Amino acid sequence: MKQVEIIGYKRANLGKKESAQLRAEAQVPCVLYGGTEVVHFSTPMFLFKDIIYTGDAVQALIHVEGKKYTAILQDAQFHPVSEMILHADFLELVPGKIVKMDIPVTFEGTSPGVLKGGRFNQKMKKLTVKATPDKLPSSITVNISTLELAKSVKVGDVVADGYVILNAKSNPIATIEVTRSLKQEANETAKK
Repeated sequence: MKQVEIIGYKRANLGKKESAQLRAEAQVPCVLYGGTEVVHFSTPMFLFKDIIYTGDAVQALIHVEGKKYTAILQDAQFHPVSEMILHADFLELVPGKIVKMDIPVTFEGTSPGVLKGGRFNQKMKKLTVKATPDKLPSSITVNISTLELAKSVKVGDVVADGYVILNAKSNPIATIEVTRSLKQEANETAKK
């Protein structure tokens, strides 16, 4: 899993007024939990671009005043209008301790159903997995090279390597839909 470094500064005062002051200075109020201690810190907003706006799951290597923590972003809250990050929660990764995380889905291969004129429809962008930190994948790759028209690849079709997928096995990840034009062609061919 890719690692991103974050430099943090401990917060002495907690509360709405202090948080608003941090945001005005382009800092994000953060909390780190899940380890031996809870750490309240702030970090520059621009450091989040490699964590939030990426297609892969990433680990954060957080440096807070001389101490290092390995964590994952558990939650981020955004302003409803400006999309500015208001707050971030990090979960510390402890070796051997199982964590849950949403992992992005990527696709490989070319579907024969798409080549015949079908439309690829991605139903799930992320899968929830449970694993120890060393087994967490950056992304889950799904092969669609055997996917025909009107068929789907389901969660149960994915081979999990060292992690457990928590989504229902019957949920479709992607389907190849028969387009309206293909249905019309089939109807015209049947009438002849």
